Amino acid sequence: MNGSPEKRIDPNAKKAWRITGLSFGLFWFVIPAGYFLIFGKAIEEFSVVIQAVLSLFAITAYIITGFLLPSLRWERWRYDLSENEIDLLRGFIIKKRTLIPINRVQHVDTSQGPVYRKFGLSSVKVSTAATTHEIPALNEEVAAEVRNRISQLVRLAKEDV
Repeated sequence: MNGSPEKRIDPNAKKAWRITGLSFGLFWFVIPAGYFLIFGKAIEEFSVVIQAVLSLFAITAYIITGFLLPSLRWERWRYDLSENEIDLLRGFIIKKRTLIPINRVQHVDTSQGPVYRKFGLSSVKVSTAATTHEIPALNEEVAAEVRNRISQLVRLAKEDV
């Protein structure tokens, strides 16, 4: 394939990832809460400053995890299918591009968790002998089409061998 992959994942991925990010982002508040539980009774100026810094860090991390990262992740995710390979491009700090030869694919699955189900999304998982690759957050119908197309391409590649 020439150039970068062109197909995008579903825009609802941002909403699904936002809900997941905001849910798991609550764990950022464990740090200041733990500090407060351990040292909260000490009314020293230094203790108050540390508590404020830890709280500010938790709020900032929560906002980044819940709002900024889902949009950046969606913006950078691309994929394409061809007769010879599956091309995946992702990453906003470190760009990662993976080319999966069709003749190396062993099986392909779709999966859907509760958040994806709410937004009508599914992931396509492509397994090779070495590892499993995922195309996340596709519309359910598109995910089924991608899964079926990859399966068809694999059958054709195996017949040619």
